[in-house]
Amino acid sequence: MADITATEQTPVSMLRREQRRKRYYSIGFVLPCLVLVLFVLTPFLSPSYKTLDLALKIIIFASLVASFDIMLGYTGILSFGHGMFFGIGAYCVAFLNGKYGDPTYFHLFLGLLLAVAVACLLALIVSLISLRVKAIFFAMITLALAELTIVLANKLSHFTGGEDGISISLPGIFSAAYNPGSFLGLDVSGRVITYYFILLACLGLFALMLRFTHSPLGRVLQAIRDNTDRAEALGYKTFYFQTLSILLGCTVAAMTGGLYAMWVGYVNPESTLEVMAIMLNVLLMVIIGGMGTLYGGIVGAAFLLITQTFLPDLQKIAIDLFPNASLLHTILERWLLLFGILFILVVIFFPKGVVGSAREFIAHARGEAFFSS
Repeated sequence: MADITATEQTPVSMLRREQRRKRYYSIGFVLPCLVLVLFVLTPFLSPSYKTLDLALKIIIFASLVASFDIMLGYTGILSFGHGMFFGIGAYCVAFLNGKYGDPTYFHLFLGLLLAVAVACLLALIVSLISLRVKAIFFAMITLALAELTIVLANKLSHFTGGEDGISISLPGIFSAAYNPGSFLGLDVSGRVITYYFILLACLGLFALMLRFTHSPLGRVLQAIRDNTDRAEALGYKTFYFQTLSILLGCTVAAMTGGLYAMWVGYVNPESTLEVMAIMLNVLLMVIIGGMGTLYGGIVGAAFLLITQTFLPDLQKIAIDLFPNASLLHTILERWLLLFGILFILVVIFFPKGVVGSAREFIAHARGEAFFSS
């Protein structure tokens, strides 16, 4: 067989060259940029607290879901204790800016650094203990650790504040009372500055996770997810790679927890550590957006938080528009039923999640167009 010269082009090389040429014109690049622009302009388009709160929670939980997707979608590790790290990050910030420290910039950033340090240490311990077992047993061990953390947070009330929680005060420009004036018609306040700070921080975390998954290390993790035995046969020490995945995912989760505490100004076990309140939502977001996509976290978080915010208001709208339709009022009162129907429809029509199914459809269409040309 004659050697393939440098001037000859294979279908694979042609496809890769075409993909590189169209990278910055593809939907996968343009659409996230448009979403980012929308989040940047949100305070100008609708500066109400409800809108800012919804937009920023979508940003925070999208980053949290992406960190969980690093473990589940890219490495194949199912952990029910991921929300525990979210809560630990929130409490680290709350301790140094509420219960045990004054609201200063030093304490704020020290709290975020402490969240990273504690998350790394605890994630390493969890990895050493839990990765010795497989599949569902790993998930059960992490669930037990998460439940233990909730019990400790409630029982050690003299330290954590118990069910009453801890209120947080932010320093300087992040304080709600800070108001230097207006900019382009926007009333600049401490809340707006905090919004942009958290947006920038989450953007940095998301960029880090994208770089991680597109690196050679990320490819190895996907190989471990697909076939652990084959990855070990190729010489990869799967335990070390899985540990790195858990470290990154848990560290990002702790950072998002600290940023969440900055925004809401209050933490307690129910809002930041509760498995049903955090992990169930994260799992739903991953399923809706699509595992192994990262960007699916944005879609899943937006879908879940928007429905949770606006579906309860449908009954009030129906009462104003159709005051005599009592059956409709009764149905809309049970908005969780409507959410369940929407979730089932998403699962049926997007079996790999919205982003995963869309990627599969686009790849299939591009493949047919390329090989038919």
